[in-house]
Amino acid sequence: MEILNNIWTAISTPNEGLINIIAVPGTILEFLFMVVLIECILNITISLKKKCFYLIIMTIVNLLGSSFLPNAFNIILNYILMIGITYKLFNVPLLKSLFSVVMSALIFNIIGALTLNPYISLLGISSYELSSIPIYRILYTFVVYCFLALVILLFKYKKWRIKYVEDIDKHSKFILYLNLILGILAVSVQTVLAVYYVDKLPILITFLSFISLTSYFGLSLYTLTRVFKLTLTTRKLESAESYNNSLRILHDNVRAFKHDFDNIVTTIGGYIRTNDMEGLKEYYLELEDDCQKVNTLYILNPEVVNNDGIYNLLTKKYYDAESKNIKVNITFLLDLDTLNMKIYEFARILGILIDNAIEASEECDEKIINLSFRDDRKNSRQLIKIENTYKDKNIDTEKIFEKGISGKDSHTGLGLWEVRKIIKKNNNINLYTSKNDKFFTQQLEIYY
Repeated sequence: MEILNNIWTAISTPNEGLINIIAVPGTILEFLFMVVLIECILNITISLKKKCFYLIIMTIVNLLGSSFLPNAFNIILNYILMIGITYKLFNVPLLKSLFSVVMSALIFNIIGALTLNPYISLLGISSYELSSIPIYRILYTFVVYCFLALVILLFKYKKWRIKYVEDIDKHSKFILYLNLILGILAVSVQTVLAVYYVDKLPILITFLSFISLTSYFGLSLYTLTRVFKLTLTTRKLESAESYNNSLRILHDNVRAFKHDFDNIVTTIGGYIRTNDMEGLKEYYLELEDDCQKVNTLYILNPEVVNNDGIYNLLTKKYYDAESKNIKVNITFLLDLDTLNMKIYEFARILGILIDNAIEASEECDEKIINLSFRDDRKNSRQLIKIENTYKDKNIDTEKIFEKGISGKDSHTGLGLWEVRKIIKKNNNINLYTSKNDKFFTQQLEIYY
């Protein structure tokens, strides 16, 4: 009986030592809920190993920070570190990392703000008693974590997802960064106020504070959604414009082909009647070029190239090459929705490689570029192959990737250097460069 009395006394009276002990598992649980919220918001799966590493780092930093820093600065430090870990360890773009941490912190603080004042009022205790008496601290933490678990279940059951566009323009990105950074500061200040002044503020003031914070983030989220919708709409309009241009050219080619059909058949008949096989072969090759052009235009279709950004990139490069009398052949057998790399990085690599192919083939008498996109399921990889005719047969396939190396005097030589930087960041991507007497080849391999 005495043991039970001693235990009850330890947990029902101010006990700094016991508070410090239970702070460790409480901190681990708090960061565990945070990382699960980040998973739900971003709709990603984080491995157990990365979660454990995240929990260890965050727990150590939080405990050290709470010992040497004022509470407000420790909270800000934790949020900055969470953003950094989400960006580096979980391999999430910086803007998405910032957004997910702000949203997770907001959910956490809204639940805390809604439960803290009623909890203290119901039990008739002060904020000092809440922070110094273990039983009150444990019960409050349990209540908050129950609500957090309910929110996480709603995310998973309702399949709430946030539509996100990575490669938005710089101006919009700057506004979003500024908005989210201010959000981190607002959440940090709200947390400090809730901890130190909750028992001194009426419930009405606490409620108004919660409403203002929620309204701010609601407006921010609405603005974010509008920006993304505008970006997507702009891309779709650009795709529609490019597709209409492709359809117009395709229609003109088909009309011309139909108009000349009788002449084509008559010409072929003439070669056959005179048994001029060499002339027929030469005529067929010229006819085949026209047919290939029609086929390429047919492939330049947003239903085939099923990503607006990549579709616009390919059509722009195609018309650029065509204006320089370069023959472009395209084979597209790849679902870009399953591309196993960031679409922004893929677009950068593709754009640089095609630009280089256009520049090289433009110098040749025979101007040809062959583009091939396909899924090699047998070897669990996606292949993008770019072949082009080239003039300098002595080109060094290793040296061209060095910074500042360019075959043209007016160029900076940063393109392929940037490509190599992107490839080094991704352990599932390879780029193989080769050449023969006719073609210079770049083969991008993306493993899954």
